[in-house]
Amino acid sequence: MDRILIVEDEAEIVQGLKTILQQEGFTADSAAGQSEALALLEERPYGLVLTDISLSDGNGYAVCAAAKQRYQTAVIFLTASGDEFSTVAGFEMGADDYIAKPFRPRELISRIKNVLRHTRQPVMLKYRELSADTLRGKITRSGEEIILSALEYRLLLILMRHQGEVMTRDGLLTELWDAAGEYVNDNTLTVYIKRLREKIEEDPSDPQYIRTIRGIGYQFGE
Repeated sequence: MDRILIVEDEAEIVQGLKTILQQEGFTADSAAGQSEALALLEERPYGLVLTDISLSDGNGYAVCAAAKQRYQTAVIFLTASGDEFSTVAGFEMGADDYIAKPFRPRELISRIKNVLRHTRQPVMLKYRELSADTLRGKITRSGEEIILSALEYRLLLILMRHQGEVMTRDGLLTELWDAAGEYVNDNTLTVYIKRLREKIEEDPSDPQYIRTIRGIGYQFGE
């Protein structure tokens, strides 16, 4: 089930979109403005962002830029602005599609599914009891879901994609910085490794998933 973030300040439209999306099997969260949207993007991974351009707090262009550059999330602009400038500006910001209000529900769902097909990477990463479903942004251990922050999730995916490799701290920081779109320093890395171990390891003091390679960095798995 893909999780979609709706960024819209009209409550009636939000409720209508949630109903449509949930009927199609999607999970939908909503944010009324730019600040709330950016906070939700930081908290958890999303498969797609549906955002209006005109918001009571900020604008959809800023939400689109953050979603694409920091979180590699697909974006569809959903707006009443049907002029050429708004459309072109949206695509220049990296939007994956653009649909004007009022919209037809079936067309919207078709557009969403089409964007998801072209942007998501259907990969299931697994090591021992730990699994990462990158389609759904879901981490489980022995079938039980583990709730991670967005940065913890990105860090774990980087480690799992390099399973068995010894990653230097500098190399890990570079990949994490590129994925997050924000500066992550050495102390932050140490803190997030500790937090990940507390969530995924049965005994964080004797880690079996994320091992420390002294003087070098970390190794996920064997």
